[in-house]
Amino acid sequence: MEPAERSRVPRIDPYGFERPEDFDDAAYEKFFSSYLVTLTRRAIKWSRLLQGGSVPRSRTDLNRTFPDNVKFRKTTEPCLQKTLYNVLLAYGHHNQGVGYCQGMNFIAGYLILITNNEEESFWLLDALVGRILPDYYSPAMLGLKTDQEVLGELVRAKLPAVGALMERLGVLWTLVVSRWFICLFVDVLPVETVLRIWDCLFNEGSKIIFRVALTLIKQHQEFILEATSIPDICDKFKQITKGSFVMECHTFMQKIFSEPGSLSMATVAKLRESCRARLLAQGASP
Repeated sequence: MEPAERSRVPRIDPYGFERPEDFDDAAYEKFFSSYLVTLTRRAIKWSRLLQGGSVPRSRTDLNRTFPDNVKFRKTTEPCLQKTLYNVLLAYGHHNQGVGYCQGMNFIAGYLILITNNEEESFWLLDALVGRILPDYYSPAMLGLKTDQEVLGELVRAKLPAVGALMERLGVLWTLVVSRWFICLFVDVLPVETVLRIWDCLFNEGSKIIFRVALTLIKQHQEFILEATSIPDICDKFKQITKGSFVMECHTFMQKIFSEPGSLSMATVAKLRESCRARLLAQGASP
């Protein structure tokens, strides 16, 4: 490559590192030219998605999203409520089969706090709702209901005493874990712990949700088994999401990969298939 051509590629990359002398400028330019097309296409789509009308119900939840976070207060400038609304509005137009569902506001809000960029938050939300957790936020929420049943099956297999207690007391899993699943542990576990869970969720897929839930239950199994009524067990499931065990995020993340034992996506997929079929047979909407 001629010196004049080399000068088009900055010697310092966007992160501040100096590129080596043998840096392949031609390959970089080829990659970036193709990637620029993708970025441009996404930016155009993002702009168009913001031009539609409002998404019902999403405005209602803006004031309920992190009221204890100063960045979401109306008195703060800039207030992230506007950014949050844009992300939810765009997603409602992008995925009209879902539109807006309660719980998405907390997930989108966390993504905004992490990225500080509404367009990036939108694409990450799309990855979660559209690819990693399909049907969690659809009108029938069949994916969410299915995964709660899958957790029940896993508990019966791995923690039979807890499973037996739930059956004896007639406790539906949705009573104790629906918020864990639909909010992906936001406002359930400490922020740093949630962010580490999300790292694994994006990297390894939805089985991480089951690993976290099983670890919480196994770690506090004896405490849960003290429950004698439905209100009692609901209260205990709230209490096990607090304390030093979940606060010490590094140790907690190590535990989620050791405590539940083997848990492959093949196992999860098989359980999902059987639980989904059972729910549909019971009259759940597809």
